[in-house]
Amino acid sequence: MNTLMEVKDLRVRFKTKEGTVYAVNGVSYTLREGETLGVVGESGSGKVSMRSLLWGCCRALLQSSKEV
Repeated sequence: MNTLMEVKDLRVRFKTKEGTVYAVNGVSYTLREGETLGVVGESGSGKVSMRSLLWGCCRALLQSSKEV
């Protein structure tokens, strides 16, 4: 199967007045053609932060590509 996405050691941090918040810390996975990825976790565990970062990267790649 072809690899569609490979993520290694993904980290998302936010700077706040109180200090640095580590929303995602060291997530790695490989998503292959025909597979489905499910992300579960408690409220505030970084699911949306991870999705938003990766979706932004994918959109930028698609917009800069001449072929989709």
